[in-house]
Amino acid sequence: MSAAVTAQPAMTLRRRLSGLFASAGLVLGLVVLLTATVFVRTLDLQGAVTEEYFDAVTETDRAFVSLVDAETGLRGYALTGDPVTLEPYERSLESDSDFGATALAVAEISGDDGIVDAYEVAVAAAGAWYSEYAEPLIAQIEAEGPASVTPAQIEAGRVYFDEVRAGVGGYLDRLRGVRADAVSELERLTNLSAALITTVVLTSVVVSVLIWVALRRWVVTPVDALAADARAVAEGDLEHHVASDGPGEIEALAHDVEQMRVALVAQLAELRRSRTEIADAHDRLTEQAEELRRSNRDLEQFAYVASHDLQEPLRKVASFTQLLQKRYGGQLDERADQYIEFAVDGAKRMQRLIQDLLGFSRVGRLGGEVVDVDLGKALERAVDQLDERIEDAGAVVTHDDLPVVRGEEPLLVQLFQNLVGNAVKFRHPDRVPSVHVSARRVEDSWEIECRDNGIGIDPQYAERVFVIFQRLHAKDVYEGTGIGLALCKKIVEFHGGRIWIPETAGEGTTIRLTLPAAAGADTP
Repeated sequence: MSAAVTAQPAMTLRRRLSGLFASAGLVLGLVVLLTATVFVRTLDLQGAVTEEYFDAVTETDRAFVSLVDAETGLRGYALTGDPVTLEPYERSLESDSDFGATALAVAEISGDDGIVDAYEVAVAAAGAWYSEYAEPLIAQIEAEGPASVTPAQIEAGRVYFDEVRAGVGGYLDRLRGVRADAVSELERLTNLSAALITTVVLTSVVVSVLIWVALRRWVVTPVDALAADARAVAEGDLEHHVASDGPGEIEALAHDVEQMRVALVAQLAELRRSRTEIADAHDRLTEQAEELRRSNRDLEQFAYVASHDLQEPLRKVASFTQLLQKRYGGQLDERADQYIEFAVDGAKRMQRLIQDLLGFSRVGRLGGEVVDVDLGKALERAVDQLDERIEDAGAVVTHDDLPVVRGEEPLLVQLFQNLVGNAVKFRHPDRVPSVHVSARRVEDSWEIECRDNGIGIDPQYAERVFVIFQRLHAKDVYEGTGIGLALCKKIVEFHGGRIWIPETAGEGTTIRLTLPAAAGADTP
């Protein structure tokens, strides 16, 4: 089947569709390109007719009306000598109307250089009327009065202005003729645009129909047949053969589906063989789970033994060594007193170590009630339990408004007790101990920060301090078992959060942790 597809590459769906879309695209592209060219030319002509040509005719008419008003005012002044009659003339001199720019624009658009020539003739005639007739006549009247004007001068003025009228009229006729030609061409292009748009629509319809027929024949029908075969297999008839028919790609797809059917049959057989193995594995897993439950019960029994049976002889050892130290201290030699002191100290440290280890093992195992816990009240309880140590150190414990979180209240009180207790224990000898607790919202959790001004922690030990029994100082310098921050980490992780020591700017240590927010608690 694959060999057949390779032997007839011209019959593949990709080749067929490529040829069809290329031909359709070429035809539509040529029609659209021609339409766009005509449309752009139509817009240019429409702009020229409605703007440049219209502005040129309007500006010229306005200038000619101003000249006629000036000529009328001049004749009135020649008859009466009244300066008021010269106002139209003076306005024409002050007018900023200049149709020279429009003449150049129209000449550039139309390509008719005769427009500029006609404009120059009109301007020359108007200039001659002003300079050779109007200005000398006004000067004569101002000097000698209106009676000095002769009929010959009036006739000469009429001749001058007739030339102006003829020049401007010729320029206007030229403008209107060019505009009329542009309007005619615009009408032709508009009709052509309508015809081209109709052609584009009809061509698109024809191409769409051809594409639909081709897709139905080359794609829809073969895919429907393939889908029917696939549905038969999907409904459970794994022995149904998937036929290969249609263009190259669909034929290859049918071949792949058939191969998948064959592989599915093989996998189903393998699945049936492995089902028995899974059942056996489930039985073994059940046995292991029961063994794990028995192991947990043994561990709980060991914890009970450690908390009672192991501590009882240890308490006796501690009691008798303390009694020995009290009764015979100073009566033996110095080395004997030192040995007794080592024994007492070791017994006490072993008691604290066992108690801390039991507390560490109980976190998350006793199954306390998870409730909404007010961290402000939890911190207050922790401070109350540390009241004696805080008072002896002269420490100051402050906090911002703290939020409500979800958790086990006793564990969270123990968390704050360890954090504040560590800050007080590792205080700096040269300053008053200060501890401040704050909180900020981070998505669905609260980020709690405990900052102190103690001796600080070297950044290279920021991870090590959370490991159980890890100490950074000798036991004779700072007491403790090295389990405090490890217990804090276990409590925080039991609540689904994390705890870390960021880089602290300035003195002291900063410890940050996250706890899940209670539902509906958006602010502290």
